[in-house]
Amino acid sequence: MKALTISGLCAGLALAAACTQPSEPQGALLYAELCVGCHGLSGTGDGPLTADLPVPVADLTTISARNGGTFPMAEVMSTIDGFTRAQHGNLVMPDFGALLEESPTVLYDSGDGISTPTPSALIALAEYLETLQTTP
Repeated sequence: MKALTISGLCAGLALAAACTQPSEPQGALLYAELCVGCHGLSGTGDGPLTADLPVPVADLTTISARNGGTFPMAEVMSTIDGFTRAQHGNLVMPDFGALLEESPTVLYDSGDGISTPTPSALIALAEYLETLQTTP
């Protein structure tokens, strides 16, 4: 019984220590979970699953460069959640909208001056992608 109590105490202390240390931002964790397989660690489209795909994978580090130096937050979020892709027939990338909607919804202005209820996980992932942008 004493050994069980000590091991329980040790496990509890380890958990408490893990909870007090800074963690990766939510967007980076979501990227690692949902995107790395195709887009790779750096976002350049060199993930381990690319050989099995029928089309080249987008280089996520050049989104701003392809848009005149501006990161199109609303368009990126729409692509991630599947809305834009469904409209344009690009169905190779999975639709992450339903998965990300499980996170709390917050009012978010993506730059158009309109606050829209948006899943916080979708915002976090899009904001993380903005950090991957390379300068021309």
